[in-house]
Amino acid sequence: MPTKRHLFFFLLILLQGCATTGIGVDEDLGKRTTGTKWDDQMVESRGKTNIRAAHPELENAHINITSFNGVVLITGQVPSTEAKTAATEAVSGLRKVQLVHNELEIAGPISFMARTNDTWLTTKVKTALLVDDEAESIRVKVVTANSTVYLMGLLTREEAEAAVTRAREVFGIQKIVKVFEYIN
Repeated sequence: MPTKRHLFFFLLILLQGCATTGIGVDEDLGKRTTGTKWDDQMVESRGKTNIRAAHPELENAHINITSFNGVVLITGQVPSTEAKTAATEAVSGLRKVQLVHNELEIAGPISFMARTNDTWLTTKVKTALLVDDEAESIRVKVVTANSTVYLMGLLTREEAEAAVTRAREVFGIQKIVKVFEYIN
């Protein structure tokens, strides 16, 4: 029989999946269409493939690509400046990419424990946004890399500020970076 602790972790995992899914079809209200979501998934998939082939040092580097409404965020660690530049070039030419934010660090890959901590921080931020009435959690994508939290989404400036304010309350975050697209 599941314990309360098991149910709590199941709820957190469930909420993590829900918090990244936007619902709706009206771009003016900051909601993405199903087609836009599909385009973002294709950008992420093709971007990973292109990056691995762009530079020999990128084949085994720790890189994550997140796309939200054509705005791409690249996070992780690479061994050189050349590899970092090659990653941007590999993604920026993809169809449906409007803007690339390259937040790659020139460093060795972070440890498994650090990645686990990043996942935990993402879950805590998503949960905090979900319970806040002022933060539009359904339209915010949370990405964490090396204890830095990146907030993406289509929001008004007020909604974005509410999301940042709520995220600041989460213990363990080193830095918050706004990668919002403003709709007002």
